[in-house]
Amino acid sequence: MGTDRAARKLFFAQALLPGGWARDVTLTVENGAIAAVADNSSSADAEIVSGVALPGLPDLHSHAFQRGMAGLTETRGETQDSFWTWRQLMYRFIDALTPDDVEAIAAFAYAEMLEGGFTSVAEFHYLHHDAAGHAYADPAEMASRIAAASSETGIGLTLLPSFYHSGGFGGAAPVHGQRRFINDPARFLVLLERSRHAVSSVEDAVVGIAPHSLRAVTPDALGEVLDAVPTGPVHIHVSEQIREVEDCIAWSGQRPVAWLLDHLPVDRRWVLIHATHMTDSEAAGVAKAGAVIGLCPLTEASLGDGIFEGPRYIDGGGLFGVGSDSNIEITAPGELKQFEYSQRLAYRVRNAVARRAGESTGRALYEHALAGGAQASGRSIGALAVGKRADIVTLDTSHPDLCAVAGDRWLDAMVFVAGKSAVDRVYVGGKRVVENGRHLQRSVISARYQRVMQRLAGL
Repeated sequence: MGTDRAARKLFFAQALLPGGWARDVTLTVENGAIAAVADNSSSADAEIVSGVALPGLPDLHSHAFQRGMAGLTETRGETQDSFWTWRQLMYRFIDALTPDDVEAIAAFAYAEMLEGGFTSVAEFHYLHHDAAGHAYADPAEMASRIAAASSETGIGLTLLPSFYHSGGFGGAAPVHGQRRFINDPARFLVLLERSRHAVSSVEDAVVGIAPHSLRAVTPDALGEVLDAVPTGPVHIHVSEQIREVEDCIAWSGQRPVAWLLDHLPVDRRWVLIHATHMTDSEAAGVAKAGAVIGLCPLTEASLGDGIFEGPRYIDGGGLFGVGSDSNIEITAPGELKQFEYSQRLAYRVRNAVARRAGESTGRALYEHALAGGAQASGRSIGALAVGKRADIVTLDTSHPDLCAVAGDRWLDAMVFVAGKSAVDRVYVGGKRVVENGRHLQRSVISARYQRVMQRLAGL
């Protein structure tokens, strides 16, 4: 779904601009970006869009293929289940996936993201090779399928080919289930270059890199890749699980985040995914570096990861955004609500993310996630402002939970009550992709996804 190139105007009775709520807002869109913003304006010569306009929220962490696993790992095994037993089930699931399957699953996930209030995705993409672990004729075959799913659905894309070199800390040999991920630095850099070519036809796409985790790369291999890629986003899983922290200490004598800060040039390029188990000094170091913490609250709850320490990190100036990760339930407001509720449970308080008297928690959550998600994407998104991509979500103000409120209460109602059912229209690069809460290509995308899942269910 390409972006309309001609200039056009969109008029909204209410919109959330960087300076706050504004009335009678006209956005002029050219080449997919916002060329002008006017409030208290006339609707003449503009398309009048009903509802209240918000900047579209970035999804800063997704493994699209895992959408096909949703609901398949909820039966207890012979021992107490954990992230590590879930990972074994994930390895078995990917054995059967073809490139066509991955494209169909990703398109379905991306359509759901758009319906759920996300307008862009940072795809942490690590399913590179065929079922035997061999590179495809085009090393970026799987990346091209992610690009195709982005183009079909219209979602904005930051593609993050994942560098997976080892099976565990200290360069441990990969296990059988990791064979579709593994590359040495030279082969990964070829894959990266081919991935840039794969997204070349996707409007405004960005390619970064994603060292999978400290357990999946050696310092030398990681250094070689970082030296070869001096710009662009760098995303890494870190400190997700207690066992990961313990294994990192056994390997290096340091906790994972501390090791990153001491040994690598962590700065605003970097996004630390999960970072669930950090000390106060590690959190302060991340904030000082200007890096983003990528929180995936629904997945972190699903996997039993633990609870991120939110209030002190925010008070220290730390940046965060949210992502859908394993895509068990795809909902932008749902991720925000889960994060806030986890803080309430952990600290036995209410309105934990709002840090000053009178502050709306829904708006605080939304604006934090906008800023962190935009930085994490490496793209000019995250605000209804000149120069930003025209990524817009409108809320249905006739919705029973939104009809009697206004201003920040709209965000409170969306996050804590209505959820994604409050989403009416979605525009990406100024092009409408969702109307009445439904993706315009949902029927075709859903039918293809159902065929894939029915085939996989028979294996």
